[in-house]
Formats: sequence, C-alpha cells, structure tokens
Amino acid sequence: MARIGILTGGGDCPGLNAVIRAVVRSGVREHGYSLVGFRNGWAGVLEGNQFDLTIQNTAGILPRGGTILGTSRTNPFSGEVADGAAQIRESLAETGVDALIAIGGEDTLGVALRLSQEGIGVVGVPKTIDNDLAQTDFTFGFHTAVQIATDAIDRLHTTAESHHRVIVLEVMGRHAGWIALYSGMAGGADAILVPERPFDIEEVCDRLRRRHAGGRTFSIVVVAEGAQPAGGELAGRQATDAFGHVRLGGIAVELERELEQRTGFETRMTILGHVQRGGTPTAYDRVLATRFGVAAMEAAVHGRFGQMVALQGSEIELVELERALAEPKLLDPALYETAEIFFG
Repeated sequence: MARIGILTGGGDCPGLNAVIRAVVRSGVREHGYSLVGFRNGWAGVLEGNQFDLTIQNTAGILPRGGTILGTSRTNPFSGEVADGAAQIRESLAETGVDALIAIGGEDTLGVALRLSQEGIGVVGVPKTIDNDLAQTDFTFGFHTAVQIATDAIDRLHTTAESHHRVIVLEVMGRHAGWIALYSGMAGGADAILVPERPFDIEEVCDRLRRRHAGGRTFSIVVVAEGAQPAGGELAGRQATDAFGHVRLGGIAVELERELEQRTGFETRMTILGHVQRGGTPTAYDRVLATRFGVAAMEAAVHGRFGQMVALQGSEIELVELERALAEPKLLDPALYETAEIFFG
C-alpha cells in the first residue's frame, strides 16, 4: 500500500484542516492509500516526527482553525541543517513514505520545489491569507481574513464616528495589499495604503482634511503591514525569520502619530495582527481547501510531482511550482483604481 505524507508549514491559516481532511478521505476511500502526518512542518520531516492519519482521527476537523499537524518556519536549506535534502530523503525512507503533499506559502513551497528538483516526490498546496501566490486566483484563508478585517472595520466605524476620530487599522500583507484592498472596499474605508503603491503622507492628510471640511467628523484608514511611504520607512524593522523575512507590524503606530500631528485630528490605531489567521474558516475557504486537498491527492497518485494545485477561474488546475514561485501576485492596478473612486 502506498503511503503519502502531509505537512503544513509557515503561518497557520483557516482551512488547513479542511485540506488535511480532504487528502485523507480521498486517499483512503478513492485510492486505498495510507496517510502520514508530519508534525510542525519541515521540522517534522527532518526529525521523522509523524503519526498515521485516518478517517477516524481527522473526523470533525473541517470547521476548525489552525492545523492539527502543527506548523513551523523551519527551512531545511537555511544552512543550519547539514544536507537537508539527504536528511529528508532518509526520513521518508525510514517511515515508508513514497511522496509528500506540502501545504504552505512561498517559503514552504520553495522548499518543496528544491526537493522536487532533487528527485523527491512533492505536490504543493497553496496556503496564504495574503493571497500573493501566483498562478492561482485565490488561496484558501484569504476570504476568511478579509471577512475578519471587514468585521473589524464595521466595528471601528461606530467608535470613530462617536468620538470624531481618525482610526488607522493595520492588516497583514507583506508584499501585496489584497487583504487591505478587499476589506477596505468592503468596509468603506476612506484611504487604503498598500505595499504596491508607496504613499505620500501629506496626500493622505489632505484627503482627511477634505473630508472634515466637507462636514465629515471621522475617517477610517486601512494600511497593509508592508506599506511604505514614498520617502522610506516609517517604522523600524529588524528581526528576521529562518527564510530571511523581516518581521513586520507597527506601521499603524507611526501613522497614528504622523496623522494626528499633521492634521490636528484625534487619531487612534488598531493592529489586527494574528486575529486574521485564527478561528473557523468561511464556507468559501472550506470548499476551496477541500477541492485543493482532493486535487493534490490525485496529483500524488498520478506522480505529478513538482506541481501545485491552483484555482483558475472555476476549475482546479495543476501548475509548475517554479512558475507559481517566480514572482508574487500583486494587486491588479485596475482594482485599486476602482477603490480610489470611493476614497474620502
């Protein structure tokens, strides 16, 4: 009986458990395979830290947030691991695993691509609330994060209006402003600041002044954590993870100070942070994650390694990991221009 391993790497995300459940049920019921879960991402594969996944022990996980497998940002190719590919090959041989399904974002899938190039059978499943992976229209978890952010904007509107304040909401988005733009449009934000478009702080202030001059007594500004002013960084960012990414977060603190000083309007900020990652996935993300899981199992069964499942239009397709990771998927300029119509 063939054995397929599953791992979840990088940040947690609503819908991970739905993928795991779909892989297990598809693998067992449709193909007669056995499934193995590796704990804590690539760390579990390196250490051989695994357990059998069955229909019984994955029952009831569809609506649960997080991942029953645990996750980490371990990078087998960071230099801290001696010959990561060889260790992974040995671990898979010892556990009798024939191929892997790796669920993750650009870092997890980047490792999957390198292992595939080393001759190890890996199929990728795209996971990121940032929705910045290329070759797929959407990644699961994104719609849940947008809904959480939109709910926050709706709530912040009432307190901003009551206290006549400017409120800055910081959401996730390192390289791409998909969450900021979608939630800002859905929540009726008065300004949306995204990484793709360096902003002029004075232009933002002028927009707020015009609103107040027109009789509005409050404003909502949504900013992605990776947004930057045209003149350079506002917030200090130093620490990095195992993949070399700077830890972001805190631009809303600087914007709060700058906007209040420059306009005289009382300003408060809220950083939504990891709330966006947690909790139960929306119905859309449960369905998308389930479809991805079934398609990933099919790809593994047919030896379609080095590829990633992707949503293109209404269909689930397979795309080369190399193409998916070539560059991040940034905002459509036309979509941002649509949002600008409603600013201020």
